[in-house]
Amino acid sequence: MQWLPSGWCPRVVAFDIDGTLTDEQKLLDMDAVNALRRLEKAGIPVILATGNVRAITYGLWRFIGLSGPMCCENGGVLWHPDWDEPHVRASGKDAKMAAEWLESQHPEIDSKGIQTNAWRESEWCLFADEDLELVTASINNSDWSKLDVVRTGFAIHLMEPHLSKGSGLELILQRMGLEPSDLLSVGDAPNDLTMFAMSGWSVAVGTPFTDVQAAADVVSPHPNSATIAPLVEAILTAHAAQEL
Repeated sequence: MQWLPSGWCPRVVAFDIDGTLTDEQKLLDMDAVNALRRLEKAGIPVILATGNVRAITYGLWRFIGLSGPMCCENGGVLWHPDWDEPHVRASGKDAKMAAEWLESQHPEIDSKGIQTNAWRESEWCLFADEDLELVTASINNSDWSKLDVVRTGFAIHLMEPHLSKGSGLELILQRMGLEPSDLLSVGDAPNDLTMFAMSGWSVAVGTPFTDVQAAADVVSPHPNSATIAPLVEAILTAHAAQEL
């Protein structure tokens, strides 16, 4: 299988976490972890681009041994430990208020949402099994109609419209002195579409989201994290060829 364009190798790679570095049981894949370490050893920095919160992302970043900045909460929080402080791009206050209003109108909706809301800085997340159509229609006809409603396989995100993985990664690349054409992005869900659109190349892991498959430059034949090891092998082969 041809994972990359002929003669091209990324200078940096952004990976989603949930559904991309995890397997079908949502467990972190150790083969994927070792593959990311191989990229770092070859001098290709890894960025974690995730809907998850900074605390959890940092733990994973630290224990894998990565060097790239972190794009958390779908681009709402950008951070590297070497920076003076995180770049928090929204307060998340309106998103939380919108969730509470939703519950007041539809008591079957749990406004407290998922556990990691305890650490969220820029957005608010409802459970993934809430009625997406009801949530979207209600928000669109409310005082919080400016908010985006973004579904992933793990949550329904209420977020400011300027936030996205794509816009977050653009800011990170500027800080790294790199161009979007240098970036390979890897993901599995609709919140990865914006990073696919701005990247030099994109790979969708085996995913049920047809819009994600259609947007990617390559669709993996392997489910979820089983994609990562063969993809990284192709990247390292291209990297070695460039060094010859």
